[in-house]
Amino acid sequence: MLTPAEAEQLILGNLVPLPSEDCPLAEAHGRVLRGAVCADRDLPPFDRVTMDGYAVRAAALAAGTRTFRVEGIQAAGMIPQKLGPGPDACVEIMTGAVLPIGADCVVPYEETTRAGEVMTVTAVNFSAGHAVHRRGSDHVAGDEILSSGLRLTGREIAVAAACGCASLTVAIRPKIAVVATGDELVDVNMPVAPHQIRRSNDYALRAALIAAGYPQVGRFHLRDMRQEIEHRLWHILAEYDVVLLSGGVSKGKFDYLPAVLESLGVKKIFHGVAQRPGKPMWFGTSARRTPVFALPGNPVASYTCLHRYVLPALDRAGGRIPPALRTVALAAPVTFKPALAYFLPVKLASGPRAEMLALPDPANTSGDFAGLVGTDGFVELPADQTEFPAGYLAPFRAWA
Repeated sequence: MLTPAEAEQLILGNLVPLPSEDCPLAEAHGRVLRGAVCADRDLPPFDRVTMDGYAVRAAALAAGTRTFRVEGIQAAGMIPQKLGPGPDACVEIMTGAVLPIGADCVVPYEETTRAGEVMTVTAVNFSAGHAVHRRGSDHVAGDEILSSGLRLTGREIAVAAACGCASLTVAIRPKIAVVATGDELVDVNMPVAPHQIRRSNDYALRAALIAAGYPQVGRFHLRDMRQEIEHRLWHILAEYDVVLLSGGVSKGKFDYLPAVLESLGVKKIFHGVAQRPGKPMWFGTSARRTPVFALPGNPVASYTCLHRYVLPALDRAGGRIPPALRTVALAAPVTFKPALAYFLPVKLASGPRAEMLALPDPANTSGDFAGLVGTDGFVELPADQTEFPAGYLAPFRAWA
């Protein structure tokens, strides 16, 4: 049976990159950038003043000049003034303004006194460049500032705006179908009989997908009737870019999904991963290369497999640079005897030396969705050992 790493590589190796589209800058938050953003001019584009005060010549200060004539005032956004020829010339200046022509130093208000149009400097240690953000000191025109593959947050949006990008080339947001299966399921607004349970997986998966930056998610429910599954899945596969199924992939007599998917032309890439929870997981691709993830129906398994496999696959298809995987230390020893990888829910805490610790907090069963409440994510423990001492370093994946 496949290891989680082998399953991940098979998934990533069978993905087709998502197409690109142009997106207005105001709507680009959370999208994956598909083209580099370069500085269209020097940043900053001029010698920018960083403190309120007076623009002077540093050489005049060095020569002992302490009293200056205020020749004018200049605010941010004004065309720069030119300093007069005398060594005692100065311009009152505001933060963000262009440094006046001829000046090379700003003396802050706090180090001056003023009487009418005469300013006196009360401190002496101001050299050329003081309180001046020099032109091009951050980036020069043509520098690549944002690389393709970044997920756009407020920081990247600010850079794009400063570089004059009214729109950006980004990966499309795929349409994702989340399909819950099972006769035992009823929706939350329906009466529930003693032998039934309320649908939760499709709600949980949709919420997690939206939080991860994939808002176009449709929810469906299929009963354990082969003809219904086959008919509705045909339409779903034709309409959606990614299909997530929950339940119906084990060995039971009513687990029709593997056979139905095959009849619909979905090629099985693998069925089963040596892991707990989520051992029956199934993955394949349709004739039009739609990725199909058939996740186990147990809520903890379904939610964990989404974060272990589906979200990284969506990021890869969108061209996102994969974020670095965090490593944490177990705060308590763990024993797990089955020869399976163990996805263990944990809470995070800081250790005495500010190291990140993972406190094991396993759910009661793989059906205990409430057991995940309060946990921060899960660590992946390998199948080749059974005892994991406190301090053991393990990769961590966050729920959010």
